[in-house]
Amino acid sequence: MKTVRCAIYTRKSSDEGLEQSFNSLDAQREACAAYILSQASEGWTALPDIYDDGGLSGGTLERPALQRLLAEVAAGRVDIIVVYKVDRLTRSLFDFAKLVETFDAAGTSFVSVTQSFNTTTSMGRLTLNMLLSFAQFEREVTAERIRDKIAASKARGMWMGGNPPLGYAPRDRSLTIIPEEAALIRDIFARYLRVGSVPALEAEVRAERIMLPKRVTLGGKPVGGREFSRGDLYAILKNVIYTGRIPHKGNVYPGQHDAIIDIANFEAVQELLAGNVQGHRTRVRAASPSLLAGKIVDAAGEPLIATHANKGKVRHRYYVSRALHRGLNDTGLRLPAREIEPLIVEQTSAMFSDPLALAAIAELDFGADDIAPLHRRCEAVAGSLSERRSPALQKLVRQVKVTTSEVTIIIDGVALAATLEADRYPQAADMIELHCPARLTRSGRALRLVQDSGAVPAGKPDPTLIRLLIQARGWWATLRTGTINTSALAAQEGVTPSYLSRVVRLAFLAPAVTAAILVGRQRAGVTVASLTLGDPLPTDWQAQKALLLPTGARR
Repeated sequence: MKTVRCAIYTRKSSDEGLEQSFNSLDAQREACAAYILSQASEGWTALPDIYDDGGLSGGTLERPALQRLLAEVAAGRVDIIVVYKVDRLTRSLFDFAKLVETFDAAGTSFVSVTQSFNTTTSMGRLTLNMLLSFAQFEREVTAERIRDKIAASKARGMWMGGNPPLGYAPRDRSLTIIPEEAALIRDIFARYLRVGSVPALEAEVRAERIMLPKRVTLGGKPVGGREFSRGDLYAILKNVIYTGRIPHKGNVYPGQHDAIIDIANFEAVQELLAGNVQGHRTRVRAASPSLLAGKIVDAAGEPLIATHANKGKVRHRYYVSRALHRGLNDTGLRLPAREIEPLIVEQTSAMFSDPLALAAIAELDFGADDIAPLHRRCEAVAGSLSERRSPALQKLVRQVKVTTSEVTIIIDGVALAATLEADRYPQAADMIELHCPARLTRSGRALRLVQDSGAVPAGKPDPTLIRLLIQARGWWATLRTGTINTSALAAQEGVTPSYLSRVVRLAFLAPAVTAAILVGRQRAGVTVASLTLGDPLPTDWQAQKALLLPTGARR
């Protein structure tokens, strides 16, 4: 008899009572084990691994034991998942659809020992959907109550948790002032009103070596102990909490905590910030279309400066390390904008290709009726990202970090939900990270980004390579007439016969290689010099494609 491998999964929403020697998880597991034993004649056998999620909500799939179980399912080591009730697995119809898809792909089924239904019939599927609908309704009502409670509490000026801003420490449902940090906040506001711009303020505090105070977040992560970035200063200058008030969804309420900055000074700073931002945007649109200006940083978190160099009538844009740009250092990053910008657009657009996965990652609060509109909105947003200076891209991308081994795109979770017209779960993360494995290779003074496939994320073809291919075909067309030989044609063109021969052989490139060069999708390192001065190219087209094309484009 074939052995049917059964994994028992248990879950409890709260951690109350879990310290007892026999708790709810034990009771669920015991009932599931008894059910498996009753099916021993069918070959059912309980696996020894324990999959318990205690104190975790069924509204998310990000549960350690469930993720371990899904990994075992994907590896083909589980035939049936046994649960006490269906809502132990999930309380979301949206998540349940994803789980069923995962189970079907792996050939795994699941059983609820206290709910008898057969999902192979229409009535069984209706029963299951009704159960899950009620479970989701219960979870959504609970979430609404929490949101209403947070809104009501903030309207009364209460601090509702999270990491407090610099200058404050949490105390019950309020904030208490940290005198040393508060003095620093007042100094930053006074300096800004004196110097009149954030870049000037940043330069001043860096010159005086004023550092962010070292702190520990509520999650135990150490922060601070470094120089102020421009983003840090903007966040401080715009934070209405320093006036003794509490913001919530566009409204501002009197807070129960003491103010560090008086409202008159705060309003004066906001007026100055608004005036500077309007002027800055006008200059940026007129002088530079750099998509990532103010957003791109290196591995150390240092911002890269958007700059350009003119060669004739052509403007070449770059993102350059500040020290390298100012001549203070000979090392640093100098990334061509035409390589990094298409990569960011491509990776961000790809995020919207799977709306269900995106909603799960961003922890968006969606019901079954919202799935179709979600697909339409994702399709619209993905299309808008390729627009010149796309407003959607500017809104979604909070930061781009470039290291020697990968590019990390940090997406604003709040902005993403607003763009998709969706609500977020209360525990949803504010930031989402997209990781693109890519290595930096040097090409002259600039660095190039090369993805793991060998492709360079360049949005434009290389005009020098295209001219070389045109020249190769033109010279071959002349030679094939038989009216002139290689030496005579070389003398006529003002080149050496050996150079002409090396160029002419490019007329016989594989069609796929020629097509890739015309659209800028050749392998990194394929240049005029490598094609004309390197080793002779193989005559076999498959060998040429393996040598000159990225991994994914060799078919």
